[in-house]
Amino acid sequence: ALQIIGLIFGGVGMVGTLAATAMPQWRISAHIDSNIVVFETVWEGLWMDCISQMGIRLQCKFYDSILALPPSLEAFRALMCIAVLLSIIAFLMAIVGVQYTHRTKEDSWGISIFILAAGVAFLLTGILVLIPVSWTGGSIIRDFYDAKVPTPLKRELGAALYVGWVSAALLITAGVMYCGF
Repeated sequence: ALQIIGLIFGGVGMVGTLAATAMPQWRISAHIDSNIVVFETVWEGLWMDCISQMGIRLQCKFYDSILALPPSLEAFRALMCIAVLLSIIAFLMAIVGVQYTHRTKEDSWGISIFILAAGVAFLLTGILVLIPVSWTGGSIIRDFYDAKVPTPLKRELGAALYVGWVSAALLITAGVMYCGF
């Protein structure tokens, strides 16, 4: 039962990692002024920027040049892509380990290799997701309270960061569960 729960946590964490990587809502424009009528919301993601006008019209544009991106964004893209691939590999290893467990009970060494490898991969994936998500969250909070940053450039935490944090927690939980066997 614990293996199945770990598989579910790992699967949901894998889907969440993929979603957080693709979502454009990493940074969202902050509405700080006293004007409560806001016509545009700006979303900034790893791959594109989007502008939502009055919640009706949404325009997204992929970044023009990879060379024009800040180095931190390039690193975050790479970490999230590696995390997506590693989460898929970990999930497949966990499936094989769970199926192998149910087929043969006498060869516990083969079982523990697949389960342990899946657990380590889930742990590593969770850490890889935590790095860019937490770093981005920290920089958003730091810039939000920095008086030197102009008000139109201040951003708030986007939904992709919350998805990333939940995914990382699920992946790490699945990794701990599988490493505990």
